[in-house]
Amino acid sequence: MDEHEDHGHSVAAWTAVAIIIVASTIMSLAVVFPNLWLFVGGAVLAVVGAVAGKVLSMAGYGAAGRDHTEAPSIR
Repeated sequence: MDEHEDHGHSVAAWTAVAIIIVASTIMSLAVVFPNLWLFVGGAVLAVVGAVAGKVLSMAGYGAAGRDHTEAPSIR
């Protein structure tokens, strides 16, 4: 079977996406109910999500850190 790229199936990717989805929900609420500080808080949380994903990836929880010859395991 041909090798395929791992498109973010990792703890780092899932954590970053979950945090960024919560951040975008907060920013959306800030648009519906006009509140600048709620929007800024959501934007800061989005940056935290991106940083958390990068830190987890560098710590070995990213897709590139896994050995693709073994079955995936929970770390």
